[in-house]
Amino acid sequence: KSILRINARRWEIEESFRIMKSDFRSRPVYLRREDRIRAHFLTCFLALYIYRILEKRLQEKYTTSQILDTLRNMCFMEIHREGYIPAYKKTVISDALHDISGFRTDYEIVTLSNMRKIIRESKKT
Repeated sequence: KSILRINARRWEIEESFRIMKSDFRSRPVYLRREDRIRAHFLTCFLALYIYRILEKRLQEKYTTSQILDTLRNMCFMEIHREGYIPAYKKTVISDALHDISGFRTDYEIVTLSNMRKIIRESKKT
């Protein structure tokens, strides 16, 4: 029974490897030193772990590509001594990411003090 139960969830493991190889581009690896190879794959596994948390908190409504494309496109322009202006298009997914994270970055200007607050809050969780 134990083996059958594990085998029934094998697709999740296979999907995780697919995400690692294609979406996170974990391969090919052009590193030679073992410590750097280990660091590369640790970074990839941490990214996968964080992605899976996001996926669950978003109630599995969106595909891997949709989530990652949204995150990759969430760029900002820095205004010297003022703060940051969002340089991305607001979408349903970016709104959902804001809702689950507990902070918003889609206002006209995210001040330096507000950005420090966001960073400080993100370290608590």
